[in-house]
Amino acid sequence: MLTSAAFGQSANKQNPAEKVFYEWLSAINSGKAEQLEAYKATYHKQWAVQNMLDIWERTGGYQVVRIEKNAPLSFIVLIQEKASDALHRESVTVDTTGNDVNVKMVIEDIERPADLAIRRLTQGEAIRSFLQHADSLATSGKFSGAVLISSNNKILLKRAWGEMDKEKHMLNTAETQFRNGSMNKMFTAVAVLQLIEKGEISLDGKISDYLKDYPNKNMGQVTVRRLLSHTGGTGDIFGPGFDANRANLKDNADYLRLYGSREPDPTNGFSYSNYGFVLLGEIISAVSHMSYYEYIDKFVFGPAQMNSTGELPENVDLPGRAPGYMRVKGKWERNDSTLPYRGMAAGGGYTTVDDMLKFVHALQAGRLVSKAMLDMAMQPNFHDAPSGYGYGLGFELYGDKQLVSFGHEGGADGMNGELRVFPKLNRVIVVLSNLDPPAAHRLVDYYSLRMPAK
Repeated sequence: MLTSAAFGQSANKQNPAEKVFYEWLSAINSGKAEQLEAYKATYHKQWAVQNMLDIWERTGGYQVVRIEKNAPLSFIVLIQEKASDALHRESVTVDTTGNDVNVKMVIEDIERPADLAIRRLTQGEAIRSFLQHADSLATSGKFSGAVLISSNNKILLKRAWGEMDKEKHMLNTAETQFRNGSMNKMFTAVAVLQLIEKGEISLDGKISDYLKDYPNKNMGQVTVRRLLSHTGGTGDIFGPGFDANRANLKDNADYLRLYGSREPDPTNGFSYSNYGFVLLGEIISAVSHMSYYEYIDKFVFGPAQMNSTGELPENVDLPGRAPGYMRVKGKWERNDSTLPYRGMAAGGGYTTVDDMLKFVHALQAGRLVSKAMLDMAMQPNFHDAPSGYGYGLGFELYGDKQLVSFGHEGGADGMNGELRVFPKLNRVIVVLSNLDPPAAHRLVDYYSLRMPAK
């Protein structure tokens, strides 16, 4: 375990903020409830120890990369997860003016700085390194799922790890259907872009232009562009309302009946919104005079030949659909009790790694939308420079120059998937998992940081 002594500072000479950080680091890296309880009692009485244990289990703890600021009441440090390449900037500020030590701690995701870049490998080396890493994660129970990597239209790797069904000890295969969470948003976005090209929807059209009886007039003024880019302040669908009505939320329209009266968030910045994409699903239905599911099946999955992708209800028996497993107090439990009735416009469907590659090929071949429309969707409406994360019109964006990429992640209890497409390299990475996030995301990152950049 790294300590302050590793950076030339003995424990009894630490500044107050520095001392708080290293006590937190020692507690989180211990993975022990009693040590976390002691830290909580001293500095963060509102924290939940189980949440901290979950973080430890997911990350493996943290190691210090470098200290950026060490002032008496302010300490800023770069840390890396032991179980992944993920870097974070942690800021600790301390107020000692009162009787108690008041601590504020912020941990932010950051893009890996150039001086900390991981060495690029040859294609063969990158695949071998990836396989070794995935094997290790699967052996330790931190990955279960399927992977597909292609370059220049040639599949370099297609393989599955772990159990599809833990109770029956059935193994995953490359054909297993995994719940894809918010990856569905790409399909919804493509449907909207198709209808824009047909002149039936306008990017600057308002919700109320298409859903004439929308109950909240202020929300009705939000535009399609802002819905696609998560800048409309439309909010989430999960929480107490969802939990109380989960069994009755069977269609996008049911979510509108539940949430349609609420006001939009007055802030105008990026705020990830599941409800915004539910609204887009209803707009698709209203404009096309088809159900959302019929439209997506006919105009997205059909042309792309995605025959193993869909949003059928959970009570429909699909032998190839993997149950999801969430980690609860250190044990795996099925996520059945958390699932919506069926997938919808914001997420919750299922797919395979092969079908996601077919989706990419259909997009790039112009079978779903024109190249001009696709290019417009990939322009960032939001970009977070420190983390490198951006968002276009229904697609997540990463990187720049040769390494610019688009795609989408999806994740919830017992499910995680990600598609990342590098158009300038003609390279595609798909990882799908039936475990909690970030099981798939971390593997996508692992390969993308090591693959050749040309």
